[in-house]
Amino acid sequence: MGTLYLVRHGQASFGADNYDQLSELGWRQSRRLGEHFRQQGRRFDTIVTGTLQRHAQTLAGIQEGLGSTQDRMQLPGLNEYDSEALIRAIHPEPLAKPNTPELYRHHFRLLREALQQWMEGKTSPVGMPSYEGFRQGVVDALNQVLSHHQGEVLLVSSGGPISTAVGHVLGTRAETTIELNFHIRNSAVSEFKMTPKGHRLISYNTLSHLDAPEYRDWVTFA
Repeated sequence: MGTLYLVRHGQASFGADNYDQLSELGWRQSRRLGEHFRQQGRRFDTIVTGTLQRHAQTLAGIQEGLGSTQDRMQLPGLNEYDSEALIRAIHPEPLAKPNTPELYRHHFRLLREALQQWMEGKTSPVGMPSYEGFRQGVVDALNQVLSHHQGEVLLVSSGGPISTAVGHVLGTRAETTIELNFHIRNSAVSEFKMTPKGHRLISYNTLSHLDAPEYRDWVTFA
């Protein structure tokens, strides 16, 4: 039936007042991915994204590199969880901006613990669905693409939905999904084969477009 390419957004603005926008490096990562797709001769029959600004900006960078544009379908089920709400559910006190290596590590230690408790149903972060509700939104988006689209499909989303999608396809435990989430890189590509029986994982978290010495410093995680 086709191939679904799941792309995590380019580097966003971690530590800024508004995380939901690409950094300059995030724009470059996205444009470079589009150039890579163009060099491969790849064209997409359908484009799907979440509704976040960093998803739209990443797609704009990809399309700039591709040298072509086309309409996209937006699915809220592909939006990221609210990491700040997750952390507040287990650590109500304000956190200092993570502007040092130690504060950065502290932030992600808290996020890991917050994700674990949310997935186990131990917390109910304000303004967020349950983890099962979040997961079902991702699954519904995957099923909608599978049911209504064929050929080459580009999906631009975030680390949480993409790792959840991979965990769903592989049937992993919540702990494994968290590890998948924490190791996915900005602008990384994962591939699902779309078949009448469902999705099949082909690759995960690849950075072929940055596989050259001049792009060594372009590999980021946040």
